[in-house]
Amino acid sequence: MRGSFFSAVISTSNTASLLRRQTVRTLGQQVTRQRHLSSCSARNNAAIMGSAEGSNAWVGVKGAGSLDLRSDVMTTPTPSMLAAISRCTLRDDVFNEDPTTQDLEAHVASLTGKEAGLFVLSGTMGNQVSLRSLLVQPPHAVLADHRSHIICYEAGGVSSLTGATVKPVVPKNGIYLTLEDVKANVVISDNVHDCPTRVISLENTLNGMIMPLSEVKRISQFARENSIKMHCDGARLWEAVVAGAGTLKEFCAQFDTISLCFSKGLGAPVGSIIVGDNKTLQHARWTRKALGGGMRQPGFITACARVAVDETFGTKDDGSDGLLKQTHEMAKKVEALWTGMGGKLVHPVHTNMAWLDIEAASCSAEKFTELSEAEGLKVGGGRLVTHYQIAQNGEEVLARLERVFKKVFA
Repeated sequence: MRGSFFSAVISTSNTASLLRRQTVRTLGQQVTRQRHLSSCSARNNAAIMGSAEGSNAWVGVKGAGSLDLRSDVMTTPTPSMLAAISRCTLRDDVFNEDPTTQDLEAHVASLTGKEAGLFVLSGTMGNQVSLRSLLVQPPHAVLADHRSHIICYEAGGVSSLTGATVKPVVPKNGIYLTLEDVKANVVISDNVHDCPTRVISLENTLNGMIMPLSEVKRISQFARENSIKMHCDGARLWEAVVAGAGTLKEFCAQFDTISLCFSKGLGAPVGSIIVGDNKTLQHARWTRKALGGGMRQPGFITACARVAVDETFGTKDDGSDGLLKQTHEMAKKVEALWTGMGGKLVHPVHTNMAWLDIEAASCSAEKFTELSEAEGLKVGGGRLVTHYQIAQNGEEVLARLERVFKKVFA
């Protein structure tokens, strides 16, 4: 009896001891897990908001873009874009249910005077989805400037994705296509041997140069008279508008589809948009899906794009209240600095690009890049792109360029 009693006491004691050990172990695991979560949270917060030492990447003009003249895609995202992400919606855009994305599409459609908009991941996707939506039945051909993005920089997408023949045309004036250039190269016959032109694709701006609205209207009228569709690669159409060539509505009225870029010039991290009529854009949404461009929660991307439109281009369809105007003024200052030392230009300065003829200055692209790097500037040969963060850092950039130019002409 006594043995049973002592056995029970010992058993109870062992159980209590075991429970205490388990409790201590559990509490220890909870403390460790909490420390791990706190550490992860701290790291995530530092990654998102930046530390006191300045690790935040969303710094706008304070970032590396303010000394990078290679392209207007080199801008650094801004604090206001990061703030917009914190307020965005994260719904499914494949089902067309994300309010942030819908708001951006509707806003740009309104600015351009079109019925609908469709967000896409890149300018290339915007052009290719547009052309695939306009080219519905072979045989068909696309007529475009021989220097255009759809011919030179989109991996042959027009031919591989649409089956279309591409007709490159060299403008006689060396700057932009005219109606006379188009008439000399377009195919409008019903001869069974021919491949008829079904789309005329115009790029504005091209190499920073503006195609005048009056010429666009001439070509558009001819196209409509001959049942030819019109597409605009308007990645930098914002620039033409701000330069005073016409409003967005005036330009876009001449086209069936227009692709506008949010990252070139405007400074968003990602994205472009197609605008057009409802029927074409519905087909474009289908085509975007087929090309792998459907997005589940793109609100954090489209929120940045909306900030880029409102702040960099502006809230009006002529861009009069945005930041782009100063980029054109900056390009003119670069031009004056270069030509003042005897330099020549490859192309006239219309917007945010100064094309320096470094070859005429007996300087190779490699040497010019080396001299620029020594001054902390990034360049891609003689094409200097004065995006809005370069303009905001204009005094410093001009001082460094002056030293580079002096070495070129030394």
